Amino acid sequence: MFHTCKSRFCTSCGQRSTEAWQQDLEATLPDIPYVGITLTLPMEFRAILQQNRDILHGLPAMGAEAVQQWAKARFGVRLLVIVVQQTFGGFLNFVPHLHVMVSAGGLRESTSRWIHRLAYNSRELMLTWRFAVGALLSEAYKKGVLRSTLSNEEFQKLLETQHGRDWNVFVSRMGSKSYRLKHDGRYIRRPPVAQHRLKLIGNGHVEYLAKNTREKRSVPVRYTNTEFVNILIQHVPDPGRHAMRYFGLLSPRSKARFWAAVFVLLNQQQRPHPPRVPWRWLRVKTFGTDPLLDSAGQRMRWVGRRAPVEQG
Repeated sequence: MFHTCKSRFCTSCGQRSTEAWQQDLEATLPDIPYVGITLTLPMEFRAILQQNRDILHGLPAMGAEAVQQWAKARFGVRLLVIVVQQTFGGFLNFVPHLHVMVSAGGLRESTSRWIHRLAYNSRELMLTWRFAVGALLSEAYKKGVLRSTLSNEEFQKLLETQHGRDWNVFVSRMGSKSYRLKHDGRYIRRPPVAQHRLKLIGNGHVEYLAKNTREKRSVPVRYTNTEFVNILIQHVPDPGRHAMRYFGLLSPRSKARFWAAVFVLLNQQQRPHPPRVPWRWLRVKTFGTDPLLDSAGQRMRWVGRRAPVEQG
């Protein structure tokens, strides 16, 4: 699409992709309540994950598996699961964690029933999540695919220490599909820096309005241009990596088997994917400007490409 830059740092292109994703899932997901689960990691693991991007990208699958295994063991059900990974905090520091959107109920295959309300327990989920991450890191270290400056003894001590403490896992109240999609959509397909937070872009410095969540206020922070770019780079997904991933009843294999049955049990009609909103009208809706009108208010039209001119 020749009117978009497709840059991973472009807030405009990111806004368009986010709204298209929200619109699609708003139409195709069942109209049932959903729950948000936030899975965090100890700060002692951050340096390891910075050095091991493959393991970082494997965390969404581990988080989804932990939630699904808990639901299967506790209630014998399968869930609709969407995982969005976020790596940045209010100061653009590296704080990897997962936002998991799950159905408030689940499909019990043994009785072909939809269980409408599950009692999500944050502590039980924490224990399952903690075990999954510990097993992932331990296995990666044993196979020699995990890079770390720690010795074997230091690494094992780190795992033992973190396995013996509580991790922060937050379970939200049940909410509508629209609310959860709007909330989790803030973290996908867009850079961690909103344009309104860039207060100053000088010759050698950038002033960024950071978010102090503890004090609930914004704090101006100044970086050199090189420092600011290096901070942003660590939050850009690697090529081919998706910002959101689908598991449980939303995985392609499960959808082929169970998707129609889910709607029958819920007494709802499946809806088709909505047509994609043209780039032009999404820009008008989001930003209030028509990108295809020139300075005189005349409609521009595509006439072709000009070949590049070689500089003599």
